[in-house]
Amino acid sequence: MNDYAGQHEVVSENMTSQITAELTRFVQELKQERKSHFHDGRKAQQNIETFWKQLEASKRRFERDCKEADRAQQYFEKMDADINVTKADVEKARQQAQTRHQMAEDSKGEYSSILQKFNHEQREHYHTHIPNIFQKIQEMEERRIVRIGECMKTYAEVDRQVIPIIGKCLDGITKAAESIDHKNDSQLVIEAFKSGFEPPGDIDFEDFTQPMKRTVSESSLSNSRWDGKSEPKPGSKSKGKLWPFIKKNKSPKQQKEPLSHRFNEFMTSKPKIHCFRSLKRGGGGPEDFSNLPPEQRRKKLQQKVDELNKDIQKEMDQRDALTKMKDVYIKNPQMGDAASVDHKLAELGQNMEKLRLEAQKFEGWLAEVEGRLPVRTEQTRRQSGMYDTQNTSAVNNCAQDRESPDGSYTEEQSQESEMKVPVTEFDDEFDDEEPLPTIGTCKALYTFEGQNEGTISVTEGEMLYVIEEDKGDGWTRIRRNEDEEGYVPTSYVEVYLDKNAKGAMTYI
Repeated sequence: MNDYAGQHEVVSENMTSQITAELTRFVQELKQERKSHFHDGRKAQQNIETFWKQLEASKRRFERDCKEADRAQQYFEKMDADINVTKADVEKARQQAQTRHQMAEDSKGEYSSILQKFNHEQREHYHTHIPNIFQKIQEMEERRIVRIGECMKTYAEVDRQVIPIIGKCLDGITKAAESIDHKNDSQLVIEAFKSGFEPPGDIDFEDFTQPMKRTVSESSLSNSRWDGKSEPKPGSKSKGKLWPFIKKNKSPKQQKEPLSHRFNEFMTSKPKIHCFRSLKRGGGGPEDFSNLPPEQRRKKLQQKVDELNKDIQKEMDQRDALTKMKDVYIKNPQMGDAASVDHKLAELGQNMEKLRLEAQKFEGWLAEVEGRLPVRTEQTRRQSGMYDTQNTSAVNNCAQDRESPDGSYTEEQSQESEMKVPVTEFDDEFDDEEPLPTIGTCKALYTFEGQNEGTISVTEGEMLYVIEEDKGDGWTRIRRNEDEEGYVPTSYVEVYLDKNAKGAMTYI
């Protein structure tokens, strides 16, 4: 399977080096070339529009001069026909008419020249310039299409090179699957995890009809009690009742105790199960987690402080965004009413103040706990080991006290001693059940339906907490809240690790 995945990595690397990098550079060149062609097209269009405006201006000027020359000619004829007008006025009108006619002729010549020039430019525009630009764009697109074909061929070659190896990998996977021996595998698991305990023997019949002998002899009460302690019967109630609770200082050999033994201890220890469930629920505990041991309380308080700081940061980000929006509304009133944002800003300010007060309260408790916690030196670890030994001896004392003074067996005292097992024994044994600390955040890039056991469903754009990085298997462990956590594909999320997170240091 590793070889099979490695061939796909080879395909990915070759595509990145031979296709993606080349296409990226080629696309940038096409963008620049396309931009240049469109610039030439706009320039040609502006040029023809300039000539058209000149033509329209000369045409209007020629039309105006012709009308003025016609009016001047009519005025001259009117003055020439009037006998009451002096000869000087008639001559003046005649000169004015000639001047207007000359201006009309000049405008006509200019209009004709500009018209010819415009027609020439228009023919060049529609038959030379614009076709050349479109031809260049077409050639550019044809080159792009050819390059796509070449990339497809390159990909086919890259994939074809690894197909024989992939076939061998699939053959190896099939061979490995066919060689699975389920009976042998089951036997290996049994050998690895079997407890090694012998089944209990038959229980002897206890005859209570005979009067008890109270004479001091070799089988007296003191000697019998001592012998009972040193050599308990295999099937006695004392051993059966107390065995799940007895906790001794583990030697290196005892530390490698089979898992089934520890599982039996966990399942038969009712007080421990009760404590475990109460810790997991955590709903009825005090707000400052004072019901927890000091180290666990510090972790819970630190986690609460981190969550409150993240909530405060979110509120600050929303406030900054609304402040920018308000500034835009003030500068551009047509885009919206700036007063409509004030209510939301005030609400965010109140929320931030509440969160800050809450954070200060938990920070105070955290500082108090951190001030009380001793430094875990070698000496304190030895003291902790001595305390475990004392707990063990206390449990053994309970076994000795279960006999009444007259040597009889008392079941009620046995049950009472069984329930008096200190809770600290549970804390030492189940420290690994503490929730993992948060080492960063992540954003879901795609929606993932976690249908398999151990996975969790996420929706696109959702923000979550990271509690375990990808170990190379393609999965990242995340948490939505205290009760929801699981694995999602690493490629489905964008991870933002917090290098200075206290949780990560505590976890290490």
